[in-house]
Amino acid sequence: MRKKLELFYFFQIDDTAGFKNALHNSVVDIITPTKAMLSTATQPQVAVNLAFSQTGLNKLGITGNLNDTTFSAGQASDADFLGDPSTTNWKSVFKSPSTLHGVFLIASDDQTKIDTMVTFLESTFGSSQHNLYKLQGNVRPAPFEGHEQFGYMDGIAQPAVRGFNIFPHPGQLVVPAGIILTGETGDNATRPAWTKDGSFLAFRELQQLVPEFDKFVADKAAPFDNFTASQSAELFGARIVGRWKSGAPVDLAPRADDPTLAADPDRNNNFDYSHPPADITSDQSRCPFHAHIRKSRPRADLSAPRNTIMRAGIPYGPEVTTAERSAQASNLTLERGLAFVSYQSRIADGFQFLQHNWLNNPGFIFGKNVDPGHEPLVGANQNSTRFITGADINNPTALLNITQDFIVSRGGEYFFSPSISAIRNTISV
Repeated sequence: MRKKLELFYFFQIDDTAGFKNALHNSVVDIITPTKAMLSTATQPQVAVNLAFSQTGLNKLGITGNLNDTTFSAGQASDADFLGDPSTTNWKSVFKSPSTLHGVFLIASDDQTKIDTMVTFLESTFGSSQHNLYKLQGNVRPAPFEGHEQFGYMDGIAQPAVRGFNIFPHPGQLVVPAGIILTGETGDNATRPAWTKDGSFLAFRELQQLVPEFDKFVADKAAPFDNFTASQSAELFGARIVGRWKSGAPVDLAPRADDPTLAADPDRNNNFDYSHPPADITSDQSRCPFHAHIRKSRPRADLSAPRNTIMRAGIPYGPEVTTAERSAQASNLTLERGLAFVSYQSRIADGFQFLQHNWLNNPGFIFGKNVDPGHEPLVGANQNSTRFITGADINNPTALLNITQDFIVSRGGEYFFSPSISAIRNTISV
């Protein structure tokens, strides 16, 4: 949902019959079709999506195996596998998955329209449901619009879904529709017919410790050529992410930011980390193996289109204050971060696979002359020390320990987002 504001409204169903009746008679018609969300020209002023947890489907009496054991088990049971220190830092709503039945995602450029939609939903459903938790997402103010909380342009490398009238840009990964949507070509799982054209939604509330990350980058940046300390830190941060703050990829702009490159959709994804005659198994002079964008989409390092997600997250929380920057420490009463959302046809091939097998795995990307280490931002090790190599361009095999997490998982859940026809003909009847 490409909107400036988005509210995540998590709810519990109290009266199954009443909830179904309201959903069928008044709410299903305001759900936004998937195809309408693929173009800003067709998006409504308020976009509404609805997704249910396994316990929510159970509450509604929806039977049938959705053939995704990760979804069925719920994210709380997945915490250790995802690298979280159990559910220690999780919000209480996500620690009690038996009562978390679903989520409305309500997006708009106008907060008043979101508030009006919430009022409509609450009055329509009445006592058949109640709100458990709200998380308000908001894009950052100018000139940082489109940038995540650490300051880097986000959302550049989305896949193009075949068959949805999308014209891919050079370097953009094109995937079969069934990698994202259930029941489409590329999704080989056997599921009930009503699940066709739905998608599994992985939600994570990720708190970002921005001053702490900035301090780490400034303190640990290795001197490079005749760069100033500030320039070395900027380069180090760009190499951690794989892109400069403008969004320009370090694989194409290895020593200095290039905002013109960043703004060109026909160039800013047109790379694959290979630069013959340089050896892709050892060359980290441009993009290190540990970089976020390289570990999450290896390109020429490894062809794995099945392990692809469609991201739809949005930042949340206030801007970093002057006091926090001066102290180089976050005020934990002012939480900020990313409301992470991904869509995929199978969570174990999508979000869970990327998090556990790639981002958290210090040996991935495989086949290199040195272990790349953990992905430094969202790569997790249950709150234990992580490491990276490739931090120092002049000594790429040197190991750098990271003793603090800069992103703290506050919990999440797995949901299934059904098609409108499924809501109308199966879920609400």
